Amino acid sequence: MNLNVALKGVIAVVCGLSLLSCNKSNNYKNTSRATGWDINSDEGGFQYNTDYKEQEAAPGLVFVEGGTYTMGRVQDDPMHDWNNTPTQQHVQSFYMDETEVTNKMYLEYLDWLKRVFPPEEENYKNIYNGALPDTLVWRNRLGYNETMVTNYLRHPAYAEYPVVGVSWIQAVEFSKWRTDRVNEHRLEEEGFIKEGAHITDANASSTFNTETYIHTPSKAYGGNTEVSQGGDKSQDRLSETDEAGNPVKKIYPGRESGLIYPEYRLPTEAEWEYAALGLVGIRNYNTYRGRKKYPWDGQYTRNGDVKKMGDQLANFKQGDGDYGGIAGWSDDGADITAEVKSYEPNDFGLYDMAGNVSEWVADVYRPIVDDEFNDFNYYRGNVYTKHAINEDGTVKVVGTDDVVYDTLSNGKLVARNLPGEIAQVPVTEEDTYMRTNFTESDQRDFRDGDKSSSRYYQPFQEVDEDPSKRMYNSPTYDNFTYADSSAEEGITSRGYDKEKRTSLISDEVRVYKGGSWRDRAYWLDPAQRRYFPQDMATDYIGFRNAMSRVGSKSLDKNKTARSN
Repeated sequence: MNLNVALKGVIAVVCGLSLLSCNKSNNYKNTSRATGWDINSDEGGFQYNTDYKEQEAAPGLVFVEGGTYTMGRVQDDPMHDWNNTPTQQHVQSFYMDETEVTNKMYLEYLDWLKRVFPPEEENYKNIYNGALPDTLVWRNRLGYNETMVTNYLRHPAYAEYPVVGVSWIQAVEFSKWRTDRVNEHRLEEEGFIKEGAHITDANASSTFNTETYIHTPSKAYGGNTEVSQGGDKSQDRLSETDEAGNPVKKIYPGRESGLIYPEYRLPTEAEWEYAALGLVGIRNYNTYRGRKKYPWDGQYTRNGDVKKMGDQLANFKQGDGDYGGIAGWSDDGADITAEVKSYEPNDFGLYDMAGNVSEWVADVYRPIVDDEFNDFNYYRGNVYTKHAINEDGTVKVVGTDDVVYDTLSNGKLVARNLPGEIAQVPVTEEDTYMRTNFTESDQRDFRDGDKSSSRYYQPFQEVDEDPSKRMYNSPTYDNFTYADSSAEEGITSRGYDKEKRTSLISDEVRVYKGGSWRDRAYWLDPAQRRYFPQDMATDYIGFRNAMSRVGSKSLDKNKTARSN
């Protein structure tokens, strides 16, 4: 016992004389906790961004702190859809566009496509044409709307209005483009990409793609290292040799640099509904249990504040033949869509989460939300892919002659990939062998529409492949084909399926959320859910982007920190 006391005394004295050395083992900022080796040393070895603080909000996005909420409607359902039964869900923190994607934002996308892939060139014309919004959605057999047909998308008077006439597929392609442009801009600012390259060096054979830059950076910009290595702006730091003539390893920041943002994407239905409710600003039990009716607090669509008493809180259809109210004080300020930020944001800082336009979300539509299988980051629509690999083991980057076009059910062509992207292929049985979390590439039908979920399914017996015995007697989309870039039309003959159909539900039908300028107040409830074919567009559905949060749940790290 005396010996132990003596040893403790010696340790205390040593630590008192050299506190730094005693605490050194707890400071692993630039030292490996696994090996003790130095990190980021001048001599080389493992390089990692140890000064990373937290994810910054990318352009246009605001932070949405995740949590639990009641997804679905707990109030009466007079429409008797029974497709939004309440379930308790948890959503991880993420970022979301504070407004819908506007006409000006989408026109920037079209301008880039037109500049990089000139539509007058036969090989690229369908890239640009496939991205154009359908402006004819404004037409009505018994209405005069030609002003919107010709002006709504491009006239500066509508610059800050939400873009419409965009299909779900087009919204997804815009999101991919936005991811690449934002990461390209950030790397350019940091000196890793030549300054102004997005204008001076961008062409069909020289484009920046985020995944290509991460996985095979030497092939970014078509393999032009003078562009991808920063050019003259960072010549000293990124030169191939140092002053002594010794070779210097080229620097291509990957994910470990912390500079590259996660992808812009469509929000999942669970994320969108959670963000629209804006529960963060309310501490009320009934609200927490799903009894909040609108993105704002209260049960009415008019403002109850003394200074703004009676003002409408959203842009929606007031009644038959009434899209905005009587001109003047009672008007909601819009007869069609309204300029973004025309109404107050919810408690997350998100505008127009009710009214203005409905919005595409990522999910494939089903009448149920299968919370029995998953209640964390719920999403139906996963199609898992992997990078295509060349015979020499390198990833396959799409070339200018390798663009594949998907032919939609209406005969339109949409580019499935663009030059500079990494080609994708479905995961195989070899990839899923012995896995328990997923078994195949396409998971859209999981537990609802696949063989095992058919009412005719019996374990350990053959499943009847008769299409009339599917869970949903829906279109099979057999006319979905692939066409080369020179095809004038994707399908040579158009027709209609004469078979009797009892449902429009299929794997190509997506959820859209929120009320629009064409909808009555009933649809302003964030819990309401509807569906529409993913390759069709309307004058009342727009979209906004989301981005996953990496790292801590909260912006306030002290709130969740548990250790140094």
